[in-house]
Amino acid sequence: MVIAIGFEGSANKIGIGIIRDGEVLSNPRHTYITPPGQGFLPRDTAIHHRKHVLDVLRQALEEANIEPKDLDVVCYTKGPGMAAPLVSVAVVARTVAQLWRKPIIGVNHCIGHIEMGRLITGANNPTVLYVSGGNTQVIAYSQQRYRIFGETIDIAVGNCLDRFARVLNLSNDPSPGYNIEQLAKGGQKFLELPYTVKGMDVSFSGLLSFIEERAVGLVKSGQYTPEDLCFSLQETVFAMLIEITERAMAHCGSQEVLIVGGVGCNIRLQKMMGKMAEERGATLFATDMRFCIDNGAMIAQAGWEMFRAGVVTPLTETFCTQRYDKSSSYSLYLMSPLIK
Repeated sequence: MVIAIGFEGSANKIGIGIIRDGEVLSNPRHTYITPPGQGFLPRDTAIHHRKHVLDVLRQALEEANIEPKDLDVVCYTKGPGMAAPLVSVAVVARTVAQLWRKPIIGVNHCIGHIEMGRLITGANNPTVLYVSGGNTQVIAYSQQRYRIFGETIDIAVGNCLDRFARVLNLSNDPSPGYNIEQLAKGGQKFLELPYTVKGMDVSFSGLLSFIEERAVGLVKSGQYTPEDLCFSLQETVFAMLIEITERAMAHCGSQEVLIVGGVGCNIRLQKMMGKMAEERGATLFATDMRFCIDNGAMIAQAGWEMFRAGVVTPLTETFCTQRYDKSSSYSLYLMSPLIK
């Protein structure tokens, strides 16, 4: 048996999870929540992570009923993500790896989401829609690499939703996207928004500018309610994502689709994707907030896979990188040594 501990802190969540041969033993996390209308800054987020990381680590070990001596490998998020939060957590991972005399592995955050989704849902070789606050990509696995078939050319879908939530002054608790989802359920009137799909890629910045400029006036005039605007925004951006996902599935001949990332727990997105999959005779795989949202177990799972494949990160290479090595559409994750 291999037991891996994973440290995740690429954005506003500090999470530490422990995996034992595909079994999640513990997965606590703590979220940095800012006042309504405000985003989270790297420096403040890093301070939050430093404040809570040891408590979360203690909780993870206690819930798993594991002692440091039982662990086989320490895994941490190498990137992509926000620099200051990434580094604040990597320092802790490096420290405990040396204190406990364990090997260490730097994990690609994106691959962590995918491997966790595959573990929890049982998906075999799906086309993946990865949607979060910082990333929007359609990915498939081929020739021992994860390859990007489509992505956002500007901002991520989660960032788009979060920024519109600030326009409406929605709470960040538990997340802006979740609160938009709840408001959208009451939407009755659809506002036509710019729909920008460019080949296999999508663009959200123009759509966001369009609705940001008009939202306050439309609500004040009584033409639309906040619920209507949230509904219209969700329907439009999700339709764009499903279009490029379906095109990638057709290209790959895939009969499985997996949604991962924080936005992936949106029930409306899952229903729309499920309808598309049903029409293609394909199967949809999705998870809930425990595993869609950034968490330590996903880093442990990807690291567990890498460790079993003989991959270990030399201590001199345990730095962080905000972008990680990945290229554009129809190319590969250069740092994906997983062996299936």
